Amino acid sequence: MTRTSSPDPSTRHQHHTDPQEQTMTAKPYLTGHYTPAVDEITATGLTVEGHLPPELNGRLVRNSHNPKPGVTPTHWFKGSGMVHGIRLRDGRAEWYRNRWVRTPALDGAPYMTEHGPDLTASTAGTHVIEHGGRLLALCEANLPFELDAELETIGAFDFGGKLRSAMTAHPKTDPATGELHFFGSSPFPPYLLYYVADAEGRIVHSAEIPGATASLKHDFAITRHHVVFVEGSVTFDPAEHSGIPYGWSDDQPARIGVMPRTPDGAAQIRWFSIEPGNMLHAANAYEDAQGRIVLEGPTVDREGFRLSWNWWVGAPGRGTEPNTRSYTRRWTVDLAQGSVSEQTIDDLAVEFPTLNEDYLGTENRYAYAVSFPDQDGFGGYGVVKYDRSTGARLLHEAGDARLPSEAVFVPSAGATGEDDGYLLTVVSDLKQDASQLLVLDASGLDRIATVHLPRRVTGGIHGSWIPDNDQ
Repeated sequence: MTRTSSPDPSTRHQHHTDPQEQTMTAKPYLTGHYTPAVDEITATGLTVEGHLPPELNGRLVRNSHNPKPGVTPTHWFKGSGMVHGIRLRDGRAEWYRNRWVRTPALDGAPYMTEHGPDLTASTAGTHVIEHGGRLLALCEANLPFELDAELETIGAFDFGGKLRSAMTAHPKTDPATGELHFFGSSPFPPYLLYYVADAEGRIVHSAEIPGATASLKHDFAITRHHVVFVEGSVTFDPAEHSGIPYGWSDDQPARIGVMPRTPDGAAQIRWFSIEPGNMLHAANAYEDAQGRIVLEGPTVDREGFRLSWNWWVGAPGRGTEPNTRSYTRRWTVDLAQGSVSEQTIDDLAVEFPTLNEDYLGTENRYAYAVSFPDQDGFGGYGVVKYDRSTGARLLHEAGDARLPSEAVFVPSAGATGEDDGYLLTVVSDLKQDASQLLVLDASGLDRIATVHLPRRVTGGIHGSWIPDNDQ
């Protein structure tokens, strides 16, 4: 693999993608585990090995960047969304189906028009959630797209006209109130808008966040009493030609914004400087016994971002994986002292952090993630479990050429402990050109059941378990 040297640290922006350079290299996001599916299928009566827990009644839905045949996007994130669904009921795997999210962008409609951005021209390929009885496919630059129970596209959803911006692909559902917290970010003012929708899906609060910048904000966190925003070292870069106009900037201050969850909270937001880096996904945040804000999430440094970005655009000098040098970092914000302490707490390359979402916003003992080979290709794929109380790390190795997807936690019936439940992950198996849904015991990571799927599912991004009582 060809590698290039790191840019001079005095240079303001990271590598700018040259379109001609891209065409001379294979696109990693169109090969191997990420090879797109070429059609839509439905299969019923799936084969199950082991015993599916009878309380798993619902659907696992998962998104992926999956351009149509003949389409080569200029960036991994520009690939059109394809949602995959697996229906489980009463110990059976009833169906698998996959559907493109039919947005204007799927047929080539541009995001930028003479009238400004078209928020309906979405890839809708990052995440899929359920809230207020609606199944929503998400992409952070656009409006959500609503799907029906069988994954057919209904259309763009703007919360009855109250969503005035794009919507993050990582909203947070408060387990205590059922409210959906989310934001819309933009490289142009207003840079950051914050929203709350009630449990029925009605937006009941919105606010512009003062002091925000054009820094890329992909994810955020909530605690019982605060909203936590993260501005890393990646910011708007009009010289970036991949179609995703962001790049690393040594001039962009990295910060954490802490905002009270009160009606006038936006006016009280406080920004705290942190070390340079970029966190795509928050594992969780909470207030500890001293009232400090604790935030964790996989984070890359400057070189990690360079190697990852070059993978995302298919440029030379890239890492072997879409996330390189991505290590879990912990920030502790002392509101009383006005200070932040931070540290990297694990040396395993991971991404796609998850938890038992009943503990979202409160102190969690257990966290889960997908492990990847390191920047030199050493190590393997797996599902990792962290015990934050003891510091122990448990790894379920996926096996040779087998890539697991984000592990979604589902509590078991009558659960009494935080890790009483299951992890659902879809594995892409290159050697067999096949995929399986694995059901793992969340306490020990032992495999309980395997559902054989009718095709190899594209290595993907985020998804959700939607129990039958949610729709």
